[in-house]
Amino acid sequence: MPAEWEKQSAVLLSWPHAGTDWAYMLEEIEEVFVEMAKAIAHYENLIITGEAAEHAAELLKPLMPPEDYNRITAFKCPNNDTWIRDYGPLTVFIENEPLAISNRFNGWGGKFEASKDNNVCHELFTKTDLFPHYEEHPDFELEGGSLECDGKGTIFTTASCLLNANRNGGLSQEEAESRLKQLFNVERVLWLFHSFLVGDDTDGHIDMLMRICPDDTIVYQGCDDTEDEQYEELLAMQHEIEAFRTLEGKEYRLLRLPLPKAIFDEDGERLPASYANFLVINGAVLLPVYQQPSDDEAIKILAQAYPNHKIIPIFSVPLIKQHGAVHCSTMQLY
Repeated sequence: MPAEWEKQSAVLLSWPHAGTDWAYMLEEIEEVFVEMAKAIAHYENLIITGEAAEHAAELLKPLMPPEDYNRITAFKCPNNDTWIRDYGPLTVFIENEPLAISNRFNGWGGKFEASKDNNVCHELFTKTDLFPHYEEHPDFELEGGSLECDGKGTIFTTASCLLNANRNGGLSQEEAESRLKQLFNVERVLWLFHSFLVGDDTDGHIDMLMRICPDDTIVYQGCDDTEDEQYEELLAMQHEIEAFRTLEGKEYRLLRLPLPKAIFDEDGERLPASYANFLVINGAVLLPVYQQPSDDEAIKILAQAYPNHKIIPIFSVPLIKQHGAVHCSTMQLY
């Protein structure tokens, strides 16, 4: 299984439309998707999927240089929502050839209708040539946002998600590790047993909390406010990360992200604002920002993890209104 920063062939983006939960704020969220699309297509191929794919292509054409726009492919297909990180294909390499793997997506433990999303990979495989090699594993419920991989044989994940009874009936740690090793040809799985952000309805996806980066670097979401309801759990997570060692037994280089100030929705519910939900593409990193003073610090920290990439801020308050951010909205192909 490759690391995210390895050379990509394209990024998938599932465009919001009136049949999704974005209906009440469609114009606002489209502005964010336009910025993501423009940034991605400047560096690599972009495949836009979903009911609104053709609309998105028409919308983007006058907003982009022709050389960037020509990197866009629109593929219209039914979808429930935009979080393609969790229903898009995961990649492994077999004899230097990419194999796209599709697992069952059950709406984050049955919380939301997901039958159309669950079929998107099959649609892409049968109606395009994006995946020359493809496997479906409908007997295993797994979301892309729940995994991080260093490309060197280690997967990182959270017990709160993968061992939850609402996925696969509740696997044991040993059963989950066996399945991950089998599917992704990795040597080991490192677990976080503390993984909590208020408002996160994924049961603790790791891509909101901790990310593996080049040169054995871990970037993670910190919290300095002892009065914050997330403080104790994020501190416990930090201690777990500090105890991690590489396969060679060395300490990881650790970079701690600031925590955005609390952001609430119209009903007063706290939203899961995080800087860890960034996307790495060929030559750049798309970083969620929130028009807060801590944005600048997050940009500087991420530049330490990716000194050879351009850090591109993406205003993400609209995204977290539906409890996700940049990484959740995208899936890279190899």
